[in-house]
Amino acid sequence: MFQVSLRRCFVSSSLLVSLFGLSLCAAAQQDAKPSDQTSPAAPASTPNQATPATDPLKRPLTDKQKKENAKALKQELSKTYKKWLDEDVVYIISDEERKAFKQLSNDEERDQFIEAFWQRRDPTPDTEENEFKEEHYRRIEYANEHFAAGIPGWKTDRGRIYIQYGPADEIDAHPSGGTYERPIEEGGGETSTFPFEDWRYRYLEGIGQEVIIEFVDTCMCGDFHMTLDRSEKDALLHTPNGGATLYEQLGMATKAQRFNGGLESLGPGPESATQASKEFDRLEQFAKLQAPPPVKFKDLEEVVSHKISMNLMPFDVRADFVKVTADTVLVPFTMQMKNRDITFVNKDGVQRGVVNIFGRVTTLTGHIAQTFEDTVQADIPAELLAKAAENSQVYWKAVPLRPGRYRVDIVVKDVNGDRVGTWSKGVQVPDFADDRLEASSLIVADLMEPVAAKNVGTGMFVIGATKVRPRVPPADGKPMSFKRNQKMNFWMQVYNLGINDKTHKASATVEYDVVNTTTNKAVIHTVESTDQMGNIGDQVTLQKTLSAANLDPGVYRIQIKVNDNISKQTVDPTVTFAVE
Repeated sequence: MFQVSLRRCFVSSSLLVSLFGLSLCAAAQQDAKPSDQTSPAAPASTPNQATPATDPLKRPLTDKQKKENAKALKQELSKTYKKWLDEDVVYIISDEERKAFKQLSNDEERDQFIEAFWQRRDPTPDTEENEFKEEHYRRIEYANEHFAAGIPGWKTDRGRIYIQYGPADEIDAHPSGGTYERPIEEGGGETSTFPFEDWRYRYLEGIGQEVIIEFVDTCMCGDFHMTLDRSEKDALLHTPNGGATLYEQLGMATKAQRFNGGLESLGPGPESATQASKEFDRLEQFAKLQAPPPVKFKDLEEVVSHKISMNLMPFDVRADFVKVTADTVLVPFTMQMKNRDITFVNKDGVQRGVVNIFGRVTTLTGHIAQTFEDTVQADIPAELLAKAAENSQVYWKAVPLRPGRYRVDIVVKDVNGDRVGTWSKGVQVPDFADDRLEASSLIVADLMEPVAAKNVGTGMFVIGATKVRPRVPPADGKPMSFKRNQKMNFWMQVYNLGINDKTHKASATVEYDVVNTTTNKAVIHTVESTDQMGNIGDQVTLQKTLSAANLDPGVYRIQIKVNDNISKQTVDPTVTFAVE
């Protein structure tokens, strides 16, 4: 087993003690009650407990309901990526990138695309921070705070320009409109205007120098829209004899001449010929402002486009989910490495393998939620190394996260062999809602035992008052396996059980079924009730141990089905395992 260095940091023991201490009291009674033990024979029904076939309180989900739930979950996950595409980066993603993103077939590919998207724009790729991304989300927040007008600020024209190009070098603001002396290039003369703003950028890459963008609020409602027509801000444009231009005042032009067609309704003036020659330049600039800004760091494009992930140091990972509070979930990551994949060197007659582990959990927007790193080692007597080659070393790290989707990157380095392995995957941390029956991950463990009072909530593999070492399934999709001389342990927590108003107790039944996947027949079936678990509340921890010797070699499925007799809800997680 690994000996972990002092650099490891775990979730504080006080948090887990307060959370799991009470709920685990029911699990401690399982060895004392024969009816709690998993056995090959199904127990007979008692007068106080109806058989599963006739109990009207049990309402398991139908196949149709399960499909609907799966579809709803898929739709919920797709909303996250749709928001990223249609809101977060809608103004900066190129048409090619958008098309490529829509062709991706699974969430893992989408997560990798999003990571590459930000890497292409990172001005300092050698550092952990991505200044471009941080500035981008700061701009979105600023736009929502300052440019909202019946719609979110990021949706407005001012919000779009601000998000794309940042703050202007100079702003000529007329928030209330009013009297306005036209510059000579707009025809001169005095008029009254709607509220408007002129944003001046000294230089915008790909657009040019001295870029002036005009926004007009013609509805007087705070919604400033970008315009090509500088006469659009003229509140007296359609008022006869109102707001005359310089030529109109001198009798050299009439107001009707402003509406002879063209890009703008400025009418004849001293600069008319010059302004007419610039119309195509203004149209080109307007079109460029609609397009996403160019990617500045083209040198990274090749790296991202041809990114190769090599797993020279193979290892397997599993993630589990345990409720901590209403908005916090404990996520234990378990990493498993074969001894044969670790390079051992002789150290004072003992073979020692050393592995460095680094993990990082990031949100969909790239914000770092958690990191962890450890140097761990395994010591094996030299004479036993050959026999231990097929054994595994297991490392465990639990991090608290809020519900939502994350990207998890774990890197493992074999120090003596100088080999590196990587694991990257999207992880959906569930939202354990308070208004429905929920369950933690169903953990199949090769070790499950209580810990001393002083170690509750702290240490490797410790969840509350129990040490639970998960068995990690291999990455090739095969089920986790047990030898016939080993014991299998099953651990799970159930949340939000209904409480009887009169007895102030929960009332639920728990069915354990081990099914042979080849014959699809249950080989072990047992039922227990919360009445047998003592005085429990709305949360209960379930723990069962089964000897693999009771099963013939083959592949099996364990299902733990909890029927809440008060809320009439059911949870029934399953896990597949093999016996060799």
